Amino acid sequence: MKIIPELQETGVFYIFWIFAGLLAVQLIYSVLFFGRLAFWKGKPAQSSLPPVSIVIAARNESDNLYENLPKILEQDYPAPFEVVVINNQSMDDSKYLLDALSRQYPNLVVMEVERSRHLTPSKKFPLTLGIKKARYEHLVLTDADCTPASNLWLRKMVECFSDKKQIVLGYGPYTTRKGFLNKIIRFDTAMIAINYFSMAINKVPYMGVGRNMAYTKTVFKSTNGFKSHYSLMSGDDDLFIQEAAKKSNYTIQLDPDTFQYSEAKENWKSFVLQKSRHYTTSPRYKVFKKVMLGIYPTTLILMGISFVLLILQSGWWIHALAGFGFVTVIKWWLLGLCFKKLKSPGFIALLPVTDLVYVLILPFFYYSALQKNSSKWK
Repeated sequence: MKIIPELQETGVFYIFWIFAGLLAVQLIYSVLFFGRLAFWKGKPAQSSLPPVSIVIAARNESDNLYENLPKILEQDYPAPFEVVVINNQSMDDSKYLLDALSRQYPNLVVMEVERSRHLTPSKKFPLTLGIKKARYEHLVLTDADCTPASNLWLRKMVECFSDKKQIVLGYGPYTTRKGFLNKIIRFDTAMIAINYFSMAINKVPYMGVGRNMAYTKTVFKSTNGFKSHYSLMSGDDDLFIQEAAKKSNYTIQLDPDTFQYSEAKENWKSFVLQKSRHYTTSPRYKVFKKVMLGIYPTTLILMGISFVLLILQSGWWIHALAGFGFVTVIKWWLLGLCFKKLKSPGFIALLPVTDLVYVLILPFFYYSALQKNSSKWK
């Protein structure tokens, strides 16, 4: 007795052609998006470097500031640069640490936001203050818990600016540690980066990461800052980019020297809360971008279902296996090259499995976000 009853010949025929269509979509998407990222070569760097303001919003980050801020302040950058740190309502020793560092580093500018019951602990408010305080037109943003991969981080991020390119999207991976959760978080981070980099290359920019991006004051003012989504906890790195990035005013930076590393969450609850908070902005995405972001996971799931149905039917399994195998190998190759670009080759071996499992669990985070209304940043 078969678990799944054998379909009538006509039904199998329709399923096969639906399956073939899904294979075609997966193949075309993989070539156009993952393929272009896999073979992406950065543009020539500009010869003259402008003065720059690095903006960091921090809340209760004394340990991270002690560890990472000197590495930011001591970047190898030939032009003048300042580091603007906004200490937002911190209750730890951040104020005293920043006072000490400001005496040691003349290019450190500290802004104190005193605790007030009238202020919510949102990141957008201190960022706005810091950007207004910044002396220079070109801004580079990162977080207090981020460690630059090299002392060339600032130089190579700013080299991407030009008269036309006013936004630079960088990458912020997590440090490799032992444990299954750490692997999950690093895989998730790499997949998100592959998505937003490949979409950006194809003229569909929809996000960056706040811990490693750059833009000009002019671009920030053109959208009235974060005004349109100020009420949301998130949005400074996706909704803002969707408003500010036009077809030709942005670029990406994939040089490993520019990666900004941070520590991943250490328990599942914190990770789920973090993911859920990130999805709170998705209802505000435009329909076109929702569709573009949904094409790959939706067709992948449907392709898997139709493949299972066909593989159980005598006379169809060879065709199904051949088509599925061909598309899987192409995707495996292209995604593998993308993971290599992001210095994450350890995930390549199991990509055909992890790719499908990943898109199956994404709806869980999305619907968790709809049920939660996080109002805390740190």
